[in-house]
Amino acid sequence: MTVPSTLPQDRAQGHPQRWPILGVICLAQLTVLLDNTVLNVAIPSLTREMDAGTADIQWMINAYSLVQSGLLLTAGSAADRYGRKRMLAAGLVLFGIGSLTAALAQSTGQLIAARAGMGVGGALLMTTTLAVAMQIFPPEEQPKAIGVWAAVNSLGFATGPLVGGFLLDHFWWGSIFLINLPVAALGLVAVVALVPESKDPQGDRPDLLGALFSTIGMGSLVFVIISGPSHGWTSGRALASAAVAVAALGLFGYWENHLAHPMLDLRFFRDRRFTGAVAGTVLVAFGMGGALFLLTQHLQFVLGYGPLEAGLRTAPLALTVVALNFTGVSAKWLARLGGPVSILLGMTAMSAGLVSIATTASGGYAGTLAGLLLIGTGTALAGPAMAHAVMSAIPPARAGVGAGINGTLAEFGTGLGVAVLGAVLSSRFTADSLPEALAAAGPGEERRRVVDMFAAGLESSQLVGAAAVLLGGLVAAVLLRRAARKDATAPAA
Repeated sequence: MTVPSTLPQDRAQGHPQRWPILGVICLAQLTVLLDNTVLNVAIPSLTREMDAGTADIQWMINAYSLVQSGLLLTAGSAADRYGRKRMLAAGLVLFGIGSLTAALAQSTGQLIAARAGMGVGGALLMTTTLAVAMQIFPPEEQPKAIGVWAAVNSLGFATGPLVGGFLLDHFWWGSIFLINLPVAALGLVAVVALVPESKDPQGDRPDLLGALFSTIGMGSLVFVIISGPSHGWTSGRALASAAVAVAALGLFGYWENHLAHPMLDLRFFRDRRFTGAVAGTVLVAFGMGGALFLLTQHLQFVLGYGPLEAGLRTAPLALTVVALNFTGVSAKWLARLGGPVSILLGMTAMSAGLVSIATTASGGYAGTLAGLLLIGTGTALAGPAMAHAVMSAIPPARAGVGAGINGTLAEFGTGLGVAVLGAVLSSRFTADSLPEALAAAGPGEERRRVVDMFAAGLESSQLVGAAAVLLGGLVAAVLLRRAARKDATAPAA
């Protein structure tokens, strides 16, 4: 690749200010991640103060994820074509405007619209941060940089509920959105001052039709996953959305295959490194996303913790990831073990952690703590290795598309995991909700029986998630190992 003149450094040496720039990137990333988790703790306040119904609450949460998921690939392509620094700055501006609009919303409709606008900014930020990190670091430092980037993801997951709980204890619900404004403003100033511009040298050929097909297709697919559990997988809404998704994604694949400069080069899928990392990412996101969604219910409904207490007790997972990645321990393991072994060992540890949580669901917090520490260790080892495998299989000029693919797979896998593992729970626990079942049961033995039934359903769901994670590790490790052997024998051939 010929590096554009707007990126004045040798890729083999890296940008001289790459570590401060990574700090700026992580600040922008943290803004998005906090908003992904902070809204969950505000649901009771929104229900009370805005008279929001269940459907309103669902759309407040889903409007953001629906728009963000649908635009990730398009946002990554736009960053490659028009400049990653430019799109990173635009993402911060849009996210800030959306946050201010959300904080000042006077109705549920206004808040839902503001959340959708924030999803546009979030898609730009999620893709450009990882793409810029791949551009400014030399190949030997990329795993460590991705490890720090991944650790910030975990930090956002852990601190979101805590920040939200603190703000709601002292201020009104709009404060959870206003907190984004100073962070976004600081990030914007730092991006303009520090981040170098970079883009695909062939970025003057916009693929507007491909962007339209991918946005409609991915948005419809995510909508199926979101609406399926509540409206039924065979409902007219779900089937119509699935048909739109299949048609749009089919047209997207056909169109991209006939372009000289496609948004997504389908030849990437012929690379075993890419297909192995893709399969592993989907399965891990499926297992972990669904299992951790159920973990909050396990802590609150089975072990009896309040929302803030439950948030504090999930913190060991994120703190383990942060400690191992920020200290560079996971990067050293990756360098010593190699990608395939790191991914296999990491996902085995994650799977074991889910099994520990599942088999001690009603026995107190000790087994859950052990499971969280195992999951954190496995995530720190396998997560950066998986993201690096995806990104390294993509030409550097298409780093934005690679980041879009990585984010899309994670969003898709997580949504599917929540839906499927939630369905597994529902098949074992047939009541509409645990609080209603407990209220109907009253005190005594019947109440204990209801909790035990719910815990059994959680155990089954967590075990399905553990199997998916372990399968993802095996598939990714085998395909990546075969790709490494092929690369090693190619020069000799």
